[in-house]
Amino acid sequence: MTQIRGAAAPTSGAQDAGGVDTIALDAALERVAAHALDWARVTPRERAELLARVVADTVSVAEEWNDAACEAKGLDPRGPAGGEELFSGVGTFVRMAQALRTSMLDLAAAGRPKYRGPVTHKPGERIAVRVVPATTFDRILYAGVTGEVWMEPGVSEADVRDTQAATYRDPLAAAGVSLVLGAGNVASLGPRDVLTKLFADGKVVVLKANPVNDYLVPYWRRAMAALLEAGYLEIVSGGAQVGAYLTSHDLVEEIHVTGSDKTHDAIVFGVGEEGARRKAERDPLVTKPVSCELGNVSPVVIVPGTWSDAEIAYQAAHVATMLVNNAGFNCLSPRVLVTHAGWAQREQFLDALEKTFASIPTRPAYYPGARTRWESFLSAHPDAHLIGDASGEALPWTLVRDVNASDPTEICLNVEAFCSLTSETALAADTPAQFVERAVAFCNEVVWGTLSMTILADPRTMKDPVTGPAIDKAIADLRYGSIGVNLWHAMSFAFASTVWGAYPGHDITDIQSGTGFVGNAYLFARPQKSVVRGPFVTRPAPVWFATNPHGGEVMRKLLAFEAKPSWARLPGLLAAALRR
Repeated sequence: MTQIRGAAAPTSGAQDAGGVDTIALDAALERVAAHALDWARVTPRERAELLARVVADTVSVAEEWNDAACEAKGLDPRGPAGGEELFSGVGTFVRMAQALRTSMLDLAAAGRPKYRGPVTHKPGERIAVRVVPATTFDRILYAGVTGEVWMEPGVSEADVRDTQAATYRDPLAAAGVSLVLGAGNVASLGPRDVLTKLFADGKVVVLKANPVNDYLVPYWRRAMAALLEAGYLEIVSGGAQVGAYLTSHDLVEEIHVTGSDKTHDAIVFGVGEEGARRKAERDPLVTKPVSCELGNVSPVVIVPGTWSDAEIAYQAAHVATMLVNNAGFNCLSPRVLVTHAGWAQREQFLDALEKTFASIPTRPAYYPGARTRWESFLSAHPDAHLIGDASGEALPWTLVRDVNASDPTEICLNVEAFCSLTSETALAADTPAQFVERAVAFCNEVVWGTLSMTILADPRTMKDPVTGPAIDKAIADLRYGSIGVNLWHAMSFAFASTVWGAYPGHDITDIQSGTGFVGNAYLFARPQKSVVRGPFVTRPAPVWFATNPHGGEVMRKLLAFEAKPSWARLPGLLAAALRR
């Protein structure tokens, strides 16, 4: 969901010849600022009503929104890829709005959002609150899947309850204006960030669309009309100059950005030699709070075991889906597969992965600069395996095998390949448990970023008396904001009741994957990370797998269900999901 480390922000969507229209931008900021205290006085029940309208309005515009996104990305809106776009671009926004609506109703009735739990104790004086499944419907639709939010060390369950929804204890004190600088890749990101700032942080919002997906603004306006009409939200367009004007504006009290670490540094320190000097001297231009969701070289750690042919095929489809989604233009795409050098099935798995890629059509590289980035990786690795049709605007699915894990300059470990490319590296170890230990150190200390990662391990290995505890310790020790265990870490983003963001602790001079969390529908005050888990193999495979030929049909039914959950809608959704 970001650009890459080491790359400048996108420059497509040039400014008008006359420069920035400061009068219009001032007016937008003044309109929301004038309603900041009004928003603070809106009760949780009234906010729930606003969210109900947002959901209804979003569903009414969903097909037009999706058609526009698919046209821009070169996808068939009625095909499987179009279904993927529909749910990632519209469905995850609807799910987040519904999750926040439930929390608003809980606040009105009980004074805080009510999680189901359980609450468990974890290593390092931490507790974890189970937030998925959140409903009975979740238990049915996501059978065997769980999601936890781990809290910072020293936080007790009493602390969790006492600090939930903190801004609602004194909403007038929280009132103010937040600037959201939207992402250019996933259509739901800007709108989701708007919901976080309004309903979690208590701010009114100006959303600046990214030039890459500025074409979506008319649909966003219709989806969030209730917030716009009330004066709690304004949406503006423009490039870097508009962003620079807004970030320095006196009415903007805080900033949230989805982009790259270079985007963050340009905002906080400025650009060029002067920006570099300010960063070196820790002398920021912008001193107001800046939260951000930035890049990551997302690892997938594959714990060695003895897998059946069916398990290898399943996990090949699982990992392929992680890259294929949005043509690889996600910060949560897998960028390095970490394998055991002695795993007897290592080559078999990688061959199966390439075979799966070959079965999935390539996609246009719609994001600015993609081909140049891809070529920079191929320049370093001319032996990369290129899979699929690369004619026209498409890039092939690309796998760089056997990356040198001990090379500190290795591009695959240091730079987020924001395109259709992933890599693989092997670590030597005497035992599977030792491999897990070394993989943790490798991911924490060598691989760049702290946003998200996944561990894959078969159930027999998970039950091993030595390797199983090593995996449990790894989950506790990994410094990532979201961890998937046999489940793509992207589900932590999709659920919305989990939290999404970098592992806490980055300094402004080394921001890496960012600071702060979005999602967080239960409004926790001190989360540290999310952990989502699923079965090693689910039959049938999840509907979101890129290998599902009926994904478009199922995603439409899932969106309709998320918008209005009911027992009457469930049979049709399940029947579509089971179709193969």
